[in-house]
Amino acid sequence: VKIKKRRSTIPSSDINKKPVITMMRGGMMNRSYVVSMVRSFGTMHGTTILCVRKNGRVAMIGDGMVSMGSITVKHNAKKVRRIGDGVLVGFAGSTADAFTLLERLERKLEEHPGQLMRAAVDLAKAWRTDKYLRRLEATLLVADHSLTFEITGNGDVLEPSDGVMGIGSGGPYALAAARALKDIDGLDADTIATKALAIAADMCVYTNHNTIIETLDQSDANSSQDSSSTLNVTPPSSPSSEKEQGK
Repeated sequence: VKIKKRRSTIPSSDINKKPVITMMRGGMMNRSYVVSMVRSFGTMHGTTILCVRKNGRVAMIGDGMVSMGSITVKHNAKKVRRIGDGVLVGFAGSTADAFTLLERLERKLEEHPGQLMRAAVDLAKAWRTDKYLRRLEATLLVADHSLTFEITGNGDVLEPSDGVMGIGSGGPYALAAARALKDIDGLDADTIATKALAIAADMCVYTNHNTIIETLDQSDANSSQDSSSTLNVTPPSSPSSEKEQGK
């Protein structure tokens, strides 16, 4: 009995030109459909994280949408967090990769307390050179009372010149809106960040209006420094008291 071989109808211009066969009940699925599904679900889209610094106050805000391809997975994710002693962190990209980098950043801050720049540079150096960390796909936005940095997997540690920085798919829209609103008198950092992210949510399909905002105030940092200095300083003893103790 001779069995005739059917010619494959798989187009040769798809991914890497490798054959993909998916068995289903009643026959085979078209390869082009499988390829489109892989491309759709395998593409992770970002979010919008914005940091605004004005008049000694820092506000970092992020939306809550988590999307995979054309599907919205979650609406109220928390992408802005507070770590260490007065450090705000927001992330865009893969969630698991971002949390891995957050843990590394916390370790660096424990090694260098109060030195956000050194911790950020060390993290970017390890992220660039380590074989495991090099594959992580995320971007971090970190800020304390005086500094703001964007940390990327390319080894970049970027600091804004005007105190405003945005990352993610809607980052350029939020950044442009925040820069336009920053020069308006009567608007604080919280209001600017909220309005700018609302504009980005109207323009970016991967950003929603469920926002989470974290703030830092320069007065809080000054009060904490004053309290720590008063606790560490002991009043000097007077000569009369030393004489009485000698007696």
